[in-house]
Amino acid sequence: MTVEFFYPESRFGGFTHVDGTIAFYSRVQALATPGSVVVDFGCGRGAYANDPLPFRRDLRIFKGKVKRVIGLDASPAGEQNPFLDEFHCLDGPRWPLDDGSADLCVCDNVLEHLPEPRAFFEEARRVLRPGGALCIRTPNRWNYIALLSRLIPNRDHARVLRKAKPGLDEEDVFPTLYRCNTVPALRRELKRSGFDGIVYGYEAEPSYLSFSAAAYALGVLHQKLAPALFKAAIFAFARKTGD
Repeated sequence: MTVEFFYPESRFGGFTHVDGTIAFYSRVQALATPGSVVVDFGCGRGAYANDPLPFRRDLRIFKGKVKRVIGLDASPAGEQNPFLDEFHCLDGPRWPLDDGSADLCVCDNVLEHLPEPRAFFEEARRVLRPGGALCIRTPNRWNYIALLSRLIPNRDHARVLRKAKPGLDEEDVFPTLYRCNTVPALRRELKRSGFDGIVYGYEAEPSYLSFSAAAYALGVLHQKLAPALFKAAIFAFARKTGD
């Protein structure tokens, strides 16, 4: 009832008008074509297969809509992902892909875990074809959720997240570092790495606060009033320049 009270439109379709996953993947899908080779960086095991909302789940699936989907992940659990045509388990910063071999790279809630974000951008530029698109969604380290998470030891993140998001699997929780997780920092790194695009803050409904009606109400207030620099998430869409 909490969601429907604050976002009554969710009664029609099951999602709010600020659903972050729908907003992000609608734009990513608009960049994909039937001939695209898509790299899913930090692909995971495909846990979104369990999303109870088919409309939102299907937006995250590229397999069968594009030429090829290549998954990259530091965890071998990515081998279980049913939405990939090809999977590579990463061992170090270099991607096992040829130069200029991809059209689109998606990095969804992964950048915050990387010890060397610059290496990620350099590899994305190397692997993408000229004009290829890089799409990033990541938490904003200046938002209250990230600030609170930094007060909680990484060893306790799984326990806390299970309370905030019932059904979350411990194998889907990783240590957070936030080394390129502000709007200015992400803009600088994209420019330095040879990408031209846009970076902005985005705030969805406060699903992490669903455990408490009072906390959820405060989260809704923040979602509606917070300045862009303090929104919970950062979206970035950029194209490789030059070459």
